[in-house]
Amino acid sequence: MNSFLIKFIPITLLFITLMPNSVSAQRKKEKFKVMIDAGHGGYDSGTRGTGKSKVFEKDIALSVALKFGKKIKANMPNVEVLYTRKTDVFIKLKDRAVMANKSNADLFISIHCNANARTSASGTETFVLGTHKNKANFEVAKKENSVIFLEKDNTLSYEGFDPNDQSPQAMIALTLGQEEYLEQSLLLASLVQDNYSKNTKMKDRNIKQAGFWVLAQTSMPSILTEIGFLSNYKDSKILLSNYGQNKIAKSLFDAFKDYKIVWDKYNKADEEINDVVNLVGKKDVKFAVQILASGKKLDYTSTYFKGLNELDIDYYKHGNIYRYIYFITADHKTALKKRKEVLSKGFKGAFVIALSEGKRIDLGNALKVVKSK
Repeated sequence: MNSFLIKFIPITLLFITLMPNSVSAQRKKEKFKVMIDAGHGGYDSGTRGTGKSKVFEKDIALSVALKFGKKIKANMPNVEVLYTRKTDVFIKLKDRAVMANKSNADLFISIHCNANARTSASGTETFVLGTHKNKANFEVAKKENSVIFLEKDNTLSYEGFDPNDQSPQAMIALTLGQEEYLEQSLLLASLVQDNYSKNTKMKDRNIKQAGFWVLAQTSMPSILTEIGFLSNYKDSKILLSNYGQNKIAKSLFDAFKDYKIVWDKYNKADEEINDVVNLVGKKDVKFAVQILASGKKLDYTSTYFKGLNELDIDYYKHGNIYRYIYFITADHKTALKKRKEVLSKGFKGAFVIALSEGKRIDLGNALKVVKSK
């Protein structure tokens, strides 16, 4: 995925329309479900605090997860809260994703604590799935992915996935399945970091990308948030206190509440879009490959489009975001072929969209219209 996407999407994303996709359209009439994942558990203790307190990451993550879920239940009765664990038990990494997928969760939030040999390292950071841009991001992902070595038959269960492999090929293979949820995941991550800044005095380490196995396997928007460093004195004081945990849980709740507002707006807009498609069903429907999004308008000769024919580049706008597309065609199969071409040129987040009269429409409905002609 082109790093440009994160660089230019602004933090204040609250009123950006979420990307339509057939999965979310199918779920829109169901009760919204959020899966809260407390990292580690049981004999997998995660990282450990320093100094006098030897508290484990697994305990802090669970406490914050339960506080977060309790706030949702108390204030948002139309949301169903699910947990990967509610007690100190070991849950396999693959089973966490399976739980979320089987329950048809609309959102997956994994909660962890950080650690670093440099005790000066501090603050919160939230990850979405993607190719890591530096060693530090890779090391965080490797630490969380390495839990698979605690499981028997991990070679079979994880199809040979190696947490120590940081090659581009390994990361590309890991990240492709989540591409359609990237914008929603980025939205939630932005809101989470924004609310950490509002509600706590912890350093904002921003949104980052890395190859987390559990995020790659979930079939919904997903984030992994590191709520502070147990290796840092100031952070650990916050993480160990009931007051600090409540502040972090409030930050997660406020971010989720704002995300849900956007979700509801999208569902309403999606219904309107579907009605329009049904009414004008026989009109031309086009397909294209979406390659990146930007907070500002770009020249088609920009280096961000390197390797692509500038004559085939176009854009459409949602809110204040320019969404750039490549090769508009009336044939869906041609669009799929072009997507493969674009992926090979380094645009790892590229995906096929449908358009009608220059506006983005639901891909599933577009395909039905095309087939009915």
